[in-house]
Amino acid sequence: MRKRIFSGAQPTGELHIGNYLGALKNWVALQNEYDCIYCIVNLHGITLPQDPLTYRRKTLDLAKIYLAAGVDPAHSTVFIQSDVPEHAELTWVLSCISRMGELERMTQFKDKMQKGGGNRERAGVGLFTYPVLMAADILLYQTDLVPIGQDQKQHLELTRDLAERFNRDFGEAFVIPEAFIPPVGAKIQSLADPAKKMSKSDENAAGSIFLLDKADTITKKIKRAVTDSGTDISFDPARPAITNLLTIYHLLSGMPKDECVEHFRGKGYGDFKGELAEVVIEFLRPFQERVEQYADDDLGAILKSGAEKARGIAGETLAAVYRKTGIK
Repeated sequence: MRKRIFSGAQPTGELHIGNYLGALKNWVALQNEYDCIYCIVNLHGITLPQDPLTYRRKTLDLAKIYLAAGVDPAHSTVFIQSDVPEHAELTWVLSCISRMGELERMTQFKDKMQKGGGNRERAGVGLFTYPVLMAADILLYQTDLVPIGQDQKQHLELTRDLAERFNRDFGEAFVIPEAFIPPVGAKIQSLADPAKKMSKSDENAAGSIFLLDKADTITKKIKRAVTDSGTDISFDPARPAITNLLTIYHLLSGMPKDECVEHFRGKGYGDFKGELAEVVIEFLRPFQERVEQYADDDLGAILKSGAEKARGIAGETLAAVYRKTGIK
């Protein structure tokens, strides 16, 4: 049997080319070798206030982005988290074996609380228990491997601890998931500040090229992107801004690094940025056309089928958990 992978993204903010090159591109490749479950984790997103109509639209748009990127529902399970109520049910069971101390140590909780003003008394309980829901997402599907970045290592360790604790106290119910480090994905930095990763939650939208940005918006962002001192267009760790822009050109054009450097030898930043904008626009054009081709009815059928398949797996796991805890 193929090993199972689970991953997902929140329908908050907008996905950018860094998300595509660092994650979505790998998701597509993984589905050829693994049993992949890809979820739109919309329950996670409501830990912060959302406009209901906008949030529903973003949830469906994210599903379209998954499909347009190449996630194939014939080979992967694609669904919306809230369509599988077992996620919320298992979260409660896991909450009962989670410890306050281990949740208080979660750095993302501290970071998000600080962004919300730093007032612990006003922080939502959902921010605190968010990692337990993440653990439920993973454990429901007897997941073998979880693609993670540096900022999610703590959450996976908690997931493993909860699975081991439940198995020890109640009997074997969960596979203990392992971290999966995908083939080296691109680490794309902000156009406005190359010291920071490109982020969909960055308040400065000029720092990110979003997957659904229009051509004129892309051109403006690239023209305004910060550059380093000097004039050479080359890969140089000491010059992170130009290295970041050249990395984007290299990855989206498919041109080898040495050929990229040779291609721009003797050219100025203006010429380089103009060509980079063209490459980004032409790369995203067919992707955006694929996003538009999914009618809501067709999308609904795909997501319904995915949720039914997901519930088949999740239901078995939850039934075993309920039997072992004496609930049923």
